[in-house]
Amino acid sequence: MANAADQRAFKTALKDRKFDAAYYLYGDDDFLKETAVRQLVAAAVEPATQAFNLDQRKGADLQGESLGVLLGTPPMMAERRVVVIRDVDALRKEARAALDRYLQSPSLDTVLVLVSNAGEKPDKKITERTTPVEYAPLTGAQLPKWIVQQVAQDGGGATISEGAAALLQDAVGADLGLLSLEIEKLLSFTGGKPITEDAVSAVVGVRREETLGHLLDAVAQRDAKSALAALPLVLQQPKTSAVTIVMALTVQTLALGWGQATRLPPQRLSREYFGLLKEAGSVYTGRSWGEAASAWTRHAATWSPQDVDEGLRALAQADEALKESRLSTDEQTLSTLILTLCRQPARRKVA
Repeated sequence: MANAADQRAFKTALKDRKFDAAYYLYGDDDFLKETAVRQLVAAAVEPATQAFNLDQRKGADLQGESLGVLLGTPPMMAERRVVVIRDVDALRKEARAALDRYLQSPSLDTVLVLVSNAGEKPDKKITERTTPVEYAPLTGAQLPKWIVQQVAQDGGGATISEGAAALLQDAVGADLGLLSLEIEKLLSFTGGKPITEDAVSAVVGVRREETLGHLLDAVAQRDAKSALAALPLVLQQPKTSAVTIVMALTVQTLALGWGQATRLPPQRLSREYFGLLKEAGSVYTGRSWGEAASAWTRHAATWSPQDVDEGLRALAQADEALKESRLSTDEQTLSTLILTLCRQPARRKVA
């Protein structure tokens, strides 16, 4: 991925303390962009001279003249200064014109950092005249790796088990800001010891059997009792709704059908699932890619084409009911769906 290569090059520049004249940080993950800004400031400006050589402003607050003065000020008692302009998309016409003029011939003793708002399209002209670095939201296998790295970084080499990282992701989701806060709590709770699933349950307040991942596993193996027991607990979790549960179940059912049709051996099937997820990119699995691929690989052979077809029809009906009907509660609609998905093949009526 291009953004991963750009990020690696950016980190190398920070490590070597060899900076380009201007950076453009864009993409939909504000947490990663702010982390990048902090890292650049720490690497490029001596703490003792930050009061003189670090300016951080918002684009909407800048006039053309004030931006010109800001970019034309030389460093004081240091090799360089850093200017950070957040919300660069909000620059007014005169300020934007001043920025464009500056980028045609940027100062050699100033590192300019332009930060775009999440949801904004990359600015082509700025991209061409700066070193652009994209920060898209982490997905799939990237998120568990980030959790492990963040624990090690913030905890001075602390560790977290694979199961604990998966449980944390299931409980909190992909919001890196919230994950970072929970990691701080976990590090304080464990006092430098390895973070386990029990620690996550104690700090975050979620047990494995209360997660969407557990519910998905139960449905994949047609354990209706476990799935129904988990459903009300899962619906209580932040950022989990009946619609997102149906989305995750739909992805799982399609994946099980695809895996059953390929008839590949488990080890190869697991790799193929990862390939599909990487190709799809933003598909909603409801848990980490590792957990999803492992579960699909274990259970694909137990789902027939008829199982998949009937499951997809039930999912479509549930989706329609959630959007249009108020005769049943979300939990009732999902309970009916789960019972249909978990129906044992031997009990199905033969047409």
